[in-house]
Amino acid sequence: MDTAAGADGAAVRGGETAQTLDRGLRLLHLVADAPGGLTVTEAANRLGIGRAAVYRLVGALTGHGMLRRDGGGRLRLGAGVLHLARRAQPLLAEGALPALRRLAEQAGATAHLTVVEGGEGVALAVVEPSWTAFHVAYRTGSRHPLERGAAGRAILAGRSGAAGPVSTAGELESGAYGVAAPVLGVPGLEASVGVVSLSPLDVDLVGAQVTTAASAIATALA
Repeated sequence: MDTAAGADGAAVRGGETAQTLDRGLRLLHLVADAPGGLTVTEAANRLGIGRAAVYRLVGALTGHGMLRRDGGGRLRLGAGVLHLARRAQPLLAEGALPALRRLAEQAGATAHLTVVEGGEGVALAVVEPSWTAFHVAYRTGSRHPLERGAAGRAILAGRSGAAGPVSTAGELESGAYGVAAPVLGVPGLEASVGVVSLSPLDVDLVGAQVTTAASAIATALA
């Protein structure tokens, strides 16, 4: 046996495997970023590869539950992606908790990490201050549109690269005030850090606090 030839063949196969993996991951990202799903032709055009190659990728990813076809044949994310996301969420929450605890104590308000899931904002981790007589009880898992509330608006601002704090009043609950800042620089994560209070917040002071917490969480999760 020619050892050099065998090594070259293994290298070629390894390169092909890496290319297939890269294409599969790119396809998942494309489908995730397409609210209406993608056709195989659209996916092929965006990936710059042939339809046959996309069909092979779809077959493998569908088999693992990462992709599915809807009634119109368009590609959408499968339940397997949600399973992975749920397994990752406790790790994200754990990494964010130290900064959330500091923020809740500093601001005297309920602190939260909100992530994007299914086009909505979802409260992934919540920490209440220990020293206040009254504070907002904010349930982990609470969902809301990104267009309403400081947490969602901060995420939308972060999509354009804006890192500053966002404040709102009464958008999610009457009498509730919020300040939040986006978590930037963590690949694959859209999130914000914020606080919610029953009384008006000093936006300059609390805004600086939530921005610092967002940076600390980005560092912890990166």
